[in-house]
Amino acid sequence: MLFCLWSHRFFNYQNYGNNKRKKTRIVKELKEKFDKQKSIVFIDYAGTSVQNLTTLRRNLRETGNELKIAKKTLISRVFKDVDVSGLEGQVGVVFGYEDETSSSKNVYEFTKTHKSIKILGGLLEGNFFEASDVIKLAKLPSKDELLGQLVGILNAPISNFAYVLSGPTSQFVQVLNQIKSKK
Repeated sequence: MLFCLWSHRFFNYQNYGNNKRKKTRIVKELKEKFDKQKSIVFIDYAGTSVQNLTTLRRNLRETGNELKIAKKTLISRVFKDVDVSGLEGQVGVVFGYEDETSSSKNVYEFTKTHKSIKILGGLLEGNFFEASDVIKLAKLPSKDELLGQLVGILNAPISNFAYVLSGPTSQFVQVLNQIKSKK
């Protein structure tokens, strides 16, 4: 009988409902972010200081990305296609909202100076990619850079053609100038 009277001190039943509601809220929030994302990068942040995580969050926010940290079990409820339990360490999820590569580029740049953060993998268009593939994606030029290169490639034949056409006329003018200078 004494155990029954004091059991509320050993088993906190009042927080059980709060924890369940909190976990449900976290899963709901992750699902909303999952629906809005264009790409996702999974990171291992074990051993990273709070100051470094805050810096990473700030850097991500500036480029339209977001870092969320939750338990693997809650993350696995949202990402049913990805075996999150296979991911090593403490898992953080970086959501990319602006474009497909900005989240991986930001995390990759951050991992160059902060060795405690590791890229574990990522999701792009519903497909899971290994860490090496995410790093390859991060090393690609941005969309604006690729468009600039394309414009340069398309402009090159026209520029070369104009140069070739101007060649005979400029040579003719040079010949006339040399004849004039001799006289």
